Amino acid sequence: MTTIKRLRRLTGEATKPGADSNRADEISELRRRIDEIVSRRPVAREMSAPRPHTHNIALHDVIRGEEVANKCGKFFIVRGQHTASAIHGNRRLKDISAIDMKAAALLANDTDIASFACHDALFLDTETTGLAGGTGTFAFLIGVGWFDNEAFITQQIFARDFSEERAGLSFLLEIARGKKFLVTYNGKIFDIGILSTRFILNRLPDALAPMPHLDLLHPARRLFGHRLENNRLSTMERDIIEFQRYGDIPGSEIPQRYFDWLRYRDPHLLTDVFEHNRLDVVSMAALSIHLAELVDPRIDRHARRHTDLLAASRLFLDRGDHDRAQRILESLVDSNEPHVALEAKRSLSLIYKRHGRWAEAAYLWKAILQHEPGNLFAVEELAKNLEHRERNFTQAIDLINQTLGQSNFRTGAERDALLYRLRRLQGRAGRSPKE
Repeated sequence: MTTIKRLRRLTGEATKPGADSNRADEISELRRRIDEIVSRRPVAREMSAPRPHTHNIALHDVIRGEEVANKCGKFFIVRGQHTASAIHGNRRLKDISAIDMKAAALLANDTDIASFACHDALFLDTETTGLAGGTGTFAFLIGVGWFDNEAFITQQIFARDFSEERAGLSFLLEIARGKKFLVTYNGKIFDIGILSTRFILNRLPDALAPMPHLDLLHPARRLFGHRLENNRLSTMERDIIEFQRYGDIPGSEIPQRYFDWLRYRDPHLLTDVFEHNRLDVVSMAALSIHLAELVDPRIDRHARRHTDLLAASRLFLDRGDHDRAQRILESLVDSNEPHVALEAKRSLSLIYKRHGRWAEAAYLWKAILQHEPGNLFAVEELAKNLEHRERNFTQAIDLINQTLGQSNFRTGAERDALLYRLRRLQGRAGRSPKE
């Protein structure tokens, strides 16, 4: 097939039958066809001109901060302060001064925190050039906060380019030396790991990693995860402390904002980033108050959600604090939420059993069966109590027979376990096992 015929096929023009041409005519026709095809291509959009550098707008003209110099160089800092009466969502920030530090220690699962005061805490959040971490990830904005008397102080350390990182990290170390423990949200996995790497790369001591650390993500997930769609800080803000952000920049867009800043030096690119970081720090303080109150025995629990209190009791049990777990569960056994009441009775009965309070445990097992006949947990525990404690084999046999006749077993193993117990009881009672 000639080139002319290929071009005609591309342009959709039918080939004229019997059309012959000499070499010169073919070349002329080829040029015409090429011009025709080129003319049919869509006109390319005119590329927008690169965004000009805005050297005439200083960073401090848009973001209220200042340049700071130390022995390691220069960086930019933004300072803020929230007064004692400041409200963030449904919390007053000054209420953190009344936090039970034993409750904070339980949230962190670190007994050292119980000996500290609220003003010993350093709240910390970073904005970085990537969300995956690694040695190439750079924390260009480090937001910190702490309580000074009843005011909440925030400072945001900003590296205007990579050369200012060491100076900013050095300043962070000066702040950290005056504090005794950290408060972050997912900081154990992300923020502190990145900062530790950056300290090493800049040949600076790492004062953060050894500090006691309350990572709010873990207790928040334990206490509220049962009713939230996810465990993001923004979700905790909206559903727990009832704080709503408007026009907030998504975290996934923040790295690109910094790269755009490095290219264009337009301070307006950073206003949303600074505000996002500041709100993260303040929200951590407000969330700390809410979490600590939920596990503080001095706080009236009547206004709390029963599902949250149930989750708190589980946290106490996991931490080995059975006394606090018991007090919460005793307040929930008569909950108007059936699943909460059932789970409270179940967990409380095991606490009573562990402490040898058999009569109280048996009362709860019977109460469970009144509301949920055939509940296998209650049947097994009550049957064991009748067999080993009361030695009432006949009543235990009757209980199991009744259960076998009315329960819908989820697995064959559950039925087999009851049949095994029944045969053993019948043997102990001097009866022949029934097939």
